[in-house]
Amino acid sequence: MSKIVTVRLADEEYRRIVLGARNEHRPISNFIAALVLKELDEGAYVDAVEMAQIRSDKTLLEKLKAGHRDAKNRRGKLVG
Repeated sequence: MSKIVTVRLADEEYRRIVLGARNEHRPISNFIAALVLKELDEGAYVDAVEMAQIRSDKTLLEKLKAGHRDAKNRRGKLVG
């Protein structure tokens, strides 16, 4: 079931959102929801630069692999 959410926007913010929605031929509510969900999804993952740094760090990769093996074999303990 759909929910109604009230958002307070400055005139300039509203104008920019309306223009964005029009450019994509979408209702304002759909435009806002799509942007918010995209931001939430992207925030759950690392960006390309950070991933490149992780992949280039051989020591870190070995530690991650060892941790993965340990978890798979149920060695160690979960620290909260």
